[in-house]
Amino acid sequence: MTDLDELRSELDAFAKPEKKKARSPKEERIIAGFEEIQQFFEQHDRLPSNGEDRDIFERLYATRLKQIRNQTECLEILESLDHQNLLDASATEDEISLDEISDDELMAELNDAFDSGNSLRQLRHVKTRAEIKAAEDIADRTLCEDFETFKPVFDTVQKELKSGTRETIPYGKKETGIDHNPNIEQGDFFILAGQIVYVADVGEEIKAPNGDKDARLRAIYSNGTESDILRRSLQRALYKEDASRRITNPIAGPLFSGIAEEDDQASGTIYVLRSKSDLPQVAQNRNILHKIGVTGSNVGKRVANASHDTTFLLADVEIVATYELYNINRSKLENLIHKFFETARLNIEIKDRFGNPVAPREWFLVPLSAIDDAVSKITDGTISKYQYDASAAKLMRISST
Repeated sequence: MTDLDELRSELDAFAKPEKKKARSPKEERIIAGFEEIQQFFEQHDRLPSNGEDRDIFERLYATRLKQIRNQTECLEILESLDHQNLLDASATEDEISLDEISDDELMAELNDAFDSGNSLRQLRHVKTRAEIKAAEDIADRTLCEDFETFKPVFDTVQKELKSGTRETIPYGKKETGIDHNPNIEQGDFFILAGQIVYVADVGEEIKAPNGDKDARLRAIYSNGTESDILRRSLQRALYKEDASRRITNPIAGPLFSGIAEEDDQASGTIYVLRSKSDLPQVAQNRNILHKIGVTGSNVGKRVANASHDTTFLLADVEIVATYELYNINRSKLENLIHKFFETARLNIEIKDRFGNPVAPREWFLVPLSAIDDAVSKITDGTISKYQYDASAAKLMRISST
């Protein structure tokens, strides 16, 4: 018969091990919060960052990790669980600034850090960063007191969109293969939330909290309001709205080249002519009076019968400049050039061979240097930022006011 002491000894071997000391609710929440940071590190192979372009939870994880590292109690609880060495402050990839995260977000995450019974990932009654930024942008809009100054600009853009001189393209969306340029500069136009946005002015360059360059804009909206939104804030708003568009310059992109690319299709030539007419209006201004046109044929053949054509003032002409162009609508381009130099158009009337009055419309009192400058700015897409000053006989950048 088995001795009772031996039996008790054998049964003791199968007894449940003594339970470890239970963790307090606060300790459990500290561990749960740290495990979420560990999961983020496993998924992304990097530490969470607090940049404004980051997901709200990533920013909160970054803030939480900084708080954990600064609290001895947390370090003691988590030291044995830190197999990824996340508690080492020297492992931080980004310098986290608590100034970069809103008070509401901080309070939701760090109001006594771990005193809530809810999941640390569950935010209640807290707006997302995107919602907060959108609300700030809208709230910052004020009545544009001098909107009458800008109204003609919006009217012109609307007309140019209808005529096809301007187009709208998706903003900064590379998958479209159209607009790879997210830059925002003075004179640019966009469509955002159903409104045309005009960048009337770009302030001095400043440094954003994350180290990137930024600037304060004066943005005028077609509904008569304005804001001093930051450039990066406007960029974010344009990126996030699927319907946002960039309004192109009248002619955007590289249009002219002395050397055609392999896939380019020749479209024609811009030509600049000087008249040999003896008409007083011509003779007195011969060195600055030029005919500007666009043709798809040989320029020499185009002007061969100039002396019999009222378009050429019924006189021979001298070809003073030509510019080859590729992949472009000749008619739209010619209209753009003529409209640009409208203030310098020559008002002249001559008689055709039947004695009927004719008013040629393609002659302009513009020096060749100004024409060269205009072609250059059409080429690089900046022509919409300039206007021709007939009194100064040169191109002038459009003022923001």
